[in-house]
Amino acid sequence: MTVLRKRFIEDMRLRGLAPATQRSYLHYVTQLAEFYHCSPDRLDREAIRQFELYLLQERRLSPESINTFLSAVQFFYLVTLEMPWGKDCFPRLRRPQRLPVVLSPEEVERFFRHVPGLKYRAALMCCYGAGLRILEAVALRVSDVDSARGVLRIRHGKGGKDRYALLSPRLLAVLRAYWRALRPRGEFLFPSWRQGRHLSAGALSQACREAAQLSGIAKRITAHTLRHSFATHLLEAGTDTRVIQALLGHRRIDTTARYAQVSVPLLAATRSPLDALPHAAPPKSRPPKPARSKPTPPKPRPQPPQPPQPAAPR
Repeated sequence: MTVLRKRFIEDMRLRGLAPATQRSYLHYVTQLAEFYHCSPDRLDREAIRQFELYLLQERRLSPESINTFLSAVQFFYLVTLEMPWGKDCFPRLRRPQRLPVVLSPEEVERFFRHVPGLKYRAALMCCYGAGLRILEAVALRVSDVDSARGVLRIRHGKGGKDRYALLSPRLLAVLRAYWRALRPRGEFLFPSWRQGRHLSAGALSQACREAAQLSGIAKRITAHTLRHSFATHLLEAGTDTRVIQALLGHRRIDTTARYAQVSVPLLAATRSPLDALPHAAPPKSRPPKPARSKPTPPKPRPQPPQPPQPAAPR
């Protein structure tokens, strides 16, 4: 490991970046160095710009991936190398605003009937029943289940924040049935086959894809789709947006408010301003004019018989 690479990793740890973020940042900075076959501390802003164009035009990466690359190089050059550049030197790509995919309650029931294995079913039910992210669900510990208070404790969620999530009676019954059947050992509620590790997010994602395929639902279903469905169904049930924000762990309320755009019953129950206008008399319609019939031509009068003409003399 080079000195620069070690310093980069240490800076990310000191600032509390999540392990997944650290791996992503290290991946993109390594790709930048391999593209130019030199150390990244010898590159300038134009080299970064050309590599960004390469990612966009040649490799056709999504705006989200390119923005992650920009965050990685911004951290590397501004924090680790302490370059005298501003954040405006790393302009972000505009991301298209897409509505999240949401399942109906009937589709949720149908999906769970096809989840293979009791462990995977219980973990995915935590994603829907408590609105957890996939990494939060697989990292649950046995001590995080507070059945007396009806909550789940989420440790080190997104942004390193702890919070409490909803533990419904039905989800508690599912977790208890799972516990009695498998008796998982160790501190994690969903342990891995590796000693001292929890179930991997990749394994749970694979189980989710298999269940979606077996269920025959045409929508694209991931573990995050279950989280979207949790928030949307709570909103349709009349739960306050602030409560949903706290349960999901959103930092901004506008992130939670977007679920109102995908709630069809909520949109249908909204009154249009057109209905609030005073009732004016509808315009009177004129009765249709009768169609004119073509006049019948008069019958020719019979002519009187003409007297015979005398024959001309010979």
